[in-house]
Amino acid sequence: MASLHRAAQVTAQEALEFHAGGKPGKLEIAPTKPLATQRDLSLAYSPGVAIPVLAIAENPREAYAYTSKGNFVAVVSNGTAILGLGNLGALASKPVMEGKAALFKRFADLDSIDLLVDTPDPEAFINSVRYLGPSFGGINLEDIKSPDCFIIEEKLKELLDIPVFHDDQHGTAIVVAAGVLNGLRVVEKDISDVKLVCAGAGAAALACLNLLVMIGLKRENITVCDIKGVVYEGRKELMDIYKAPFAQKTNARVLGDVIQGADIFIGLSAGGVLSQEMVAQMAPKPIIFAMANPDPEITPEEVKAVRSDAVIATGRSDYPNQVNNVLCFPFIFRGALDVQATTINDAMKIAAAEAIAALARAEVPDKVAAAFMGERPTFGPGYIIPAPFDPRLLPHVSAAVAKAAMDSGVARNPIVDMEGYVARLKARLDPVAGWLQSTFEAVRMDPKRVVFAEGEDHAVIRAANTYLQQGFGQPILIGSKKIVTEGFRQLGIPLRSDFVLVDTTASPFMEEFTEFLYSRLQRRGYLKRDCERLVTNERNVFGALMVAHGHADAMVSGVTRNWTSVYSDVHRVLDPKPGRNVIGVSLVLSKGRAVLVADTSIHDSPTAEQLANIAVEAARTARAFGIEPRVALLAYSTFGQPRTERSEQVRQAVRILDERMVDFEYDGDMAADVALNRTLMGHYPFCRLSDTANVLVMPAFHAASISTKMLKELGGATIIGPIVVGLSHPVQICPFGSTDADIVNMAALAAYGAGRP
Repeated sequence: MASLHRAAQVTAQEALEFHAGGKPGKLEIAPTKPLATQRDLSLAYSPGVAIPVLAIAENPREAYAYTSKGNFVAVVSNGTAILGLGNLGALASKPVMEGKAALFKRFADLDSIDLLVDTPDPEAFINSVRYLGPSFGGINLEDIKSPDCFIIEEKLKELLDIPVFHDDQHGTAIVVAAGVLNGLRVVEKDISDVKLVCAGAGAAALACLNLLVMIGLKRENITVCDIKGVVYEGRKELMDIYKAPFAQKTNARVLGDVIQGADIFIGLSAGGVLSQEMVAQMAPKPIIFAMANPDPEITPEEVKAVRSDAVIATGRSDYPNQVNNVLCFPFIFRGALDVQATTINDAMKIAAAEAIAALARAEVPDKVAAAFMGERPTFGPGYIIPAPFDPRLLPHVSAAVAKAAMDSGVARNPIVDMEGYVARLKARLDPVAGWLQSTFEAVRMDPKRVVFAEGEDHAVIRAANTYLQQGFGQPILIGSKKIVTEGFRQLGIPLRSDFVLVDTTASPFMEEFTEFLYSRLQRRGYLKRDCERLVTNERNVFGALMVAHGHADAMVSGVTRNWTSVYSDVHRVLDPKPGRNVIGVSLVLSKGRAVLVADTSIHDSPTAEQLANIAVEAARTARAFGIEPRVALLAYSTFGQPRTERSEQVRQAVRILDERMVDFEYDGDMAADVALNRTLMGHYPFCRLSDTANVLVMPAFHAASISTKMLKELGGATIIGPIVVGLSHPVQICPFGSTDADIVNMAALAAYGAGRP
């Protein structure tokens, strides 16, 4: 059940700018093989490509070995039922389908592309898709109206020998089934005994009921209501072959007539259809799944007002127990494609539901506790469904699906070593993406006051507005109140009372801040009037002073001035944490890899001692990101060849780390390609690193800064940072000219650092 609630927290302009920025849209296609030389082209295309062509012609299964087929999913729609927006056409569905493809990559490392079929005719749709089957390992059908979606899926499953899966039906059904199984455990009821009432009879609702019947719910104990009331035997209006099996022999005609004594309510209909009076009439310990979006059939607050014993789930992300299809569809396809399944059958769906349910019952380890909005959940009424960002979902659910495919005989490439397969699934996870998401959720749970030091800049104003809307905390904008207020007006953003505007020229803290700064700087050549001018005129100094004095929790700056200048201002006010070293760490995300680079901002030409300190701080940061550090101290040389003065300092830093007996992997000196390439590293069997490095300590600031900026502009890498670590108070400095999205991310990271060691 896709959640639209988060969409309400961003403005229309922000959503449009997000989709239009850089390359329009959310997808691109990049080659996986080098195409730089004539030989590369000869291998990739003519004449070399003829060899795999002939191999596939002889044995079609070889397509999985020589092409992307085995990791490629098509997301197909005609736009006849887009989210909750209705029939807006195939082209209008493209942003949703691109988003779906992006989620496949993010959660399961599956490549995906959207295919939009511009026809409402099921037969024409089927004929369009059936002939594209050879391109893909699986077909994900999306946003197709009922009952056409049933017809299309059934026929394509007959015609194609690859998995065809309508996520709106089965994804929702699998997550609901998982939640119901766990809900029944909580209330101690047997699935074969309970009475269920369903509001809604569309594709998702009927798929939920069918799957629940498969796992033990008796069909005669199910009553369905749609917009015409109870589905009963003999009803003619709005009936079809898919709804008919749930028609009951009854005189009841409306929801209120059948809800009394019900153990379970499933809602996939419209907001407000379930009243508090109806909830009060349900059986003891009722299970209520109110999944209409954005407004559920009844809110959890309304349920709790009349029933303290209820177990509640919704389709919204701001309540516990969210029914979200992302818990299911990436992992279903991952497992199905990895065994080259011919279909996704009922056994695989049940296996997925049971695996999701089991995950909610399992103890949450430390490394994933942060994925649950900053708290460690325990199985019970408030936690019957895992969080969508639980990193255990990929290995847990995909492995269960793959095993079910093998056991049910639809796997063409059975997995022999299941433990090895699970290990490979875990390696596909992007720990940093999960960490960032859990970081933002933790900030929402404990909002912070963040100073936006360049409050007159329009990008900063947009970022401050997003920071507030996302629930991260209270933004404090420094600048001329007149200019800031005019900026809000020009941008069309309401200047609500939640925003704090601070004009340094009229601050009540002027004297206090000046005295504090003078006490720090008087022996560094500063007169008191110099400190007064700094407090009045330098917004970064003033912002750092606000944080130092507890008037704010954190600070972000850097959009309008270069990084070094901002840090110099901040350093006038704030010191390193005791026993710590301040460094800048840049997070590089590229081609599925996450690598930390340090020091990218502060130490110009570090000594051997400083390099060792940087390695320690960088390793600590890696662990904060959920990465077990493998630190490479880089140089022009590799293990002594060629010998240079700078390389000797790197080797000395390694000896210092040896003496300190640090608790992480490290080695050096080594060149960057050796550190990052498993084959090249294999030429040095004595290397201490167990695998390629994920933390790179640069020999000098200029090397770190140049390399990360080149990666961003030429290599297409995503660079987050430099992230400042080691300061006494949380301050983050954005790269000059950052976008509002970059500023929000850095502000959230600053807020996350408040109150943490």
